[in-house]
Amino acid sequence: MYETMYILRPDLNDEVVDATIGKYQTMLKDQGGSILETQHRGKRRLAYEIDRNREGIYIQMNYTGPGEMVAPLERAMRLSDDVIRFLTVKQETEAAVAAADADADAE
Repeated sequence: MYETMYILRPDLNDEVVDATIGKYQTMLKDQGGSILETQHRGKRRLAYEIDRNREGIYIQMNYTGPGEMVAPLERAMRLSDDVIRFLTVKQETEAAVAAADADADAE
């Protein structure tokens, strides 16, 4: 399971934000991914200025799929002028955490 948090420019209107979210969701689905949840967290103040922006629109996507789908998604975000920051992390599933705990208890 993966989680990608990305920040869009604050001057984008709702239609552009929705189109951008849809574009990245479609990109993941076309590569065999499954979108679990997408949260539009709204416009928030940034901790520091990024590309002369003091605010950004935060979007969080949780999804599953093959690991090869992450690189094209990040490349598209890197090339987009609308995305000012992004981060993708691989989340451990509850089954993997339980197995690690069982291994630790066995030792």
